[in-house]
Amino acid sequence: MESMNLMFLIFAFLFFISIVATRLSAHLGMPLLLVFLGVGMLAGEEGIGGIQFSNFLAANMVGQLALAIILLDGGLRTSTASFRISLKPAVVLASWGVLATVLVLGAFATYFFDVNWQLGFLMAAIVGSTDAAAVFSLLRSSGVRLNSRILSTLELESGANDPMAIFLVTATITMLNQPENAGALSFIVMLLQQLLLGLLFGWGAGKGLAWLLQRIILAEGLYALLIASGGLMLFAFTNLFGGSGFLAVYLAGILIGNSRSRANEHLLNVMDGLAWLAQASMFLVLGLLVTPSRLFEQGFDAIVIAGCLILVARPIAVFSSLIWFPYSKREMAYISWVGLRGAVPITLAMMPLMEGIPNSRLIFDVIFSVVIVSLLIQGTTIGFMARKLKVVLPPQPEPLFSDEIWLTEKLTLQLQSFRVAEYSKAERSHPYALTRLKQFANARLFALIRDGAIMKVGMNTQMRKGDVAWYVFPEDRGNEFAEQFASNKQSESEQEFYGEIEVKPYVRIGELAKAHQLNLREEDADRTLGELFRERFGDVPVAGDKLDLDGYEITIKELDERGYMKWLAVKMPPPKPTITIVAAE
Repeated sequence: MESMNLMFLIFAFLFFISIVATRLSAHLGMPLLLVFLGVGMLAGEEGIGGIQFSNFLAANMVGQLALAIILLDGGLRTSTASFRISLKPAVVLASWGVLATVLVLGAFATYFFDVNWQLGFLMAAIVGSTDAAAVFSLLRSSGVRLNSRILSTLELESGANDPMAIFLVTATITMLNQPENAGALSFIVMLLQQLLLGLLFGWGAGKGLAWLLQRIILAEGLYALLIASGGLMLFAFTNLFGGSGFLAVYLAGILIGNSRSRANEHLLNVMDGLAWLAQASMFLVLGLLVTPSRLFEQGFDAIVIAGCLILVARPIAVFSSLIWFPYSKREMAYISWVGLRGAVPITLAMMPLMEGIPNSRLIFDVIFSVVIVSLLIQGTTIGFMARKLKVVLPPQPEPLFSDEIWLTEKLTLQLQSFRVAEYSKAERSHPYALTRLKQFANARLFALIRDGAIMKVGMNTQMRKGDVAWYVFPEDRGNEFAEQFASNKQSESEQEFYGEIEVKPYVRIGELAKAHQLNLREEDADRTLGELFRERFGDVPVAGDKLDLDGYEITIKELDERGYMKWLAVKMPPPKPTITIVAAE
């Protein structure tokens, strides 16, 4: 009994310390995943805790279950709009991108470690895929606003590239252990089986669980447990039939998350906690599993492999995958940089150990060190590199809080709050005055909070800096309404990014050229700006896409709810310096 209580105490203490330490990591800009990993290592056999843990089978099981929950939660938060924007490039990255990474890194690892090519390519295959847990977590906490094309590409790629990595690892292990069964046909069948069964079971389970959510009434906290248990059943069931359980749960999560249901709000809140629990558990266990001294022994090798991966293999894979799509060089460079490695490579690195592959402990230690290097270098610089490569968008005004209230099975209201900023339109305005615009005519003031108390709104009430106004909307117009509460400084930074002049996409280029004395081709005069953007970026342009017209920078500023261009902005070129020549007397 005492040993059981002691075990409970230890693990609860580790979780407690990890969660408290996240506040420190936020100030230091350190990925939270490293905090959990570090606490696990401190509690391990060579740390202050001295806990002896070397059960790779148990660690692999924890890792697999945790990844299933993380991918399910990531799918729930992935909008179907992401498919419209970047499905094709993400699929290419998740297939050819992984293969290209493995080919380049595998060749280098074979040469560097002087081992047979199967072992070199096994190491490359293990570290070939980006990690969904790391990508989802770090992109949300990066503090930068990326354009939709970059964000959706990274999310879809990280959620969909695991099947290819698992296939390559499994195929290489088969070649090493059972060369007689290593036929090309069997590998193709294995890959198709993984993909097709993963897609089929994921689609069926996603549709079924979404249908169930719309018709079953449960206590609020049980909706997430229902979906989590259903997702784990789907994961295990798909794996039993030889499909990709990771792909299945991710697809099921997307279908569930994009189905409108009154249960979705409760579902997402609790699933967020479960995903954090899964991440913490996984990295704590992995931290306990590793031996730090062995990592230091392989430190130089890991840095070399990580350098090749980050600076050579990943860029080649990304550029060769995305060059056929409307991505700028800056966007491709940033996607290349955010090729984070995390728990997936470590989990895959346990497979050679459990299969008895020669030099598998070397592979595990190197891969673990590569993951740490990736999180330290790439994970801590996500925001910095986004600003350096100029792929960030200016901060968008948004509600302080937003909640969807279901009145009936099909009727909803949006309850949203906004904080009054200094020098905003809302400051010194009556709360009702902000609803006079046509698009906000159906909005209603719910409450005005000042100094922590509800204000009684009268005829002469004026909002002040720091007030929080609550409004009820029949539909989500929060971001648009929030512009009235944003400071003029935010508006100025937005204008500096987009430009001083707003135009509609149906404006003809000839009209713009005439107004601003642009030197353009005559054959372009009858074309619209919208046509020019579609020619460059295809049918899925996103906010932040830019074109240069004779020094004038034209940027997509706003899209409507259907993804069509609504407003463009024109940024004037800097004035040319004037040179005055003074004649000598």
